[in-house]
Amino acid sequence: MRRPTVEALVAAGLDPAYVEDVIRRALAEDLAGGVDVTSVATVPAGQAGTARLVARAAGVLAGLPVAAAVFDVAAGGSVQLGLSMKDGTEVGPGDVLGTVAGPTRALLTAERTALNLLCHLSGVATATRAWADALAGTGVAVRDTRKTTPGLRALERYAVRCGGGRNHRLGLSDAALVKDNHVLAAGGVVAAFEAVRHRFPGVPVEVECDRVEQVREVVAAGADLVLLDNMTLAELAESVRAARAVRPDVRLEASGGLTLAAARAVAQTGVDYLAVGALTHSATVLDIALDLRE
Repeated sequence: MRRPTVEALVAAGLDPAYVEDVIRRALAEDLAGGVDVTSVATVPAGQAGTARLVARAAGVLAGLPVAAAVFDVAAGGSVQLGLSMKDGTEVGPGDVLGTVAGPTRALLTAERTALNLLCHLSGVATATRAWADALAGTGVAVRDTRKTTPGLRALERYAVRCGGGRNHRLGLSDAALVKDNHVLAAGGVVAAFEAVRHRFPGVPVEVECDRVEQVREVVAAGADLVLLDNMTLAELAESVRAARAVRPDVRLEASGGLTLAAARAVAQTGVDYLAVGALTHSATVLDIALDLRE
């Protein structure tokens, strides 16, 4: 990729090598070992063109530098990019997000891969913004989960940030999350927490609880963060009171069965975060098109 494309990815907090690997695998999947037979047949080899990226629906933009990198890779660095919008911006139908000029065949070959990434990431950002808006003024943040598309986690986490959300742990090694199966295997919620703390003393530990009694136990044992799983509003509020009575600075996260309509009510129970897997696993794509100019 050319330096301007690399710089745009770095500015977005994305690893250019990782993004390029995603792009090359996606393009290779689309070409399936051959060529773009439609474009090769219909577009003269030397033809150059200009296309616009245009929003067809209202939403929040995310992934424009990634889409630009797709065109850059597909055309071997021979495209000219002009991005008129920034990620995190709210867009509406008809808004021009940017232009790309270069070999027409390359633009058309890259079109679907670029749009697949851009539309999906913008969908994630749009979904996240709805939750962030619902929580505005409460001091509570919405966070993503590990329910991400395999191979696209870093991009989807970026899209969550573009939408105003926060990221949970990156993966299985940077933080511990003790869930019900770990509790069962270890012989109890406190035993599971203490096993992680003993084996990995420097790693943050979050513990999933579905009963108030468990919350009291793990907070007293020293848990950094408690995940309140599938609790009613009354149970959430009681868990918050119980936890803060033991440790005022403990962090609490609601999870399981959360809905956008109830987001503010959940926030008002006193939790610090809402964990919403739907931000990434169920986001509807934002409709964006590539329009080739005559």
